Amino acid sequence: MFREAKRSASAETLIGHGTHVEGKLICEHSIRIEGEYRGDIECKGEVIIGEYGVARSSITAQDLTIAGRVHGDIVVKGRLTITASGQLFGNVLAHTMLIQDGGIYNGNCRMERQTEPRTRQLPENEASTGQQAQQQAKEKARQAG
Repeated sequence: MFREAKRSASAETLIGHGTHVEGKLICEHSIRIEGEYRGDIECKGEVIIGEYGVARSSITAQDLTIAGRVHGDIVVKGRLTITASGQLFGNVLAHTMLIQDGGIYNGNCRMERQTEPRTRQLPENEASTGQQAQQQAKEKARQAG
């Protein structure tokens, strides 16, 4: 049921079952929440909300797997997964989203592809051809005027 989230070796940070935490969490690696968390989460790695986990927060992460409950807005640069036991109540901005059969999602969703600058450098022969065309256009303008 929750095999997909277990594919990552282990979470760097764990908020265990029965633990209640409040505040702002900023982490470089992965985090797993099995207890209750209130506040913002900013994670450059993966965030996993376990089957007993409850997060009442805005979450920004590379990847997010929800097997428990999340109340808040989500920004995921990679993949959002809501497992069969997962519940999400809030708005989502994600690159990829997967909701397993039985998963619950209530909110608005916007999906965007990761954009990379698409500047293409011309090969030298094409670049020189472009420069020659500009020079020819200038010469024609000079002759006409």
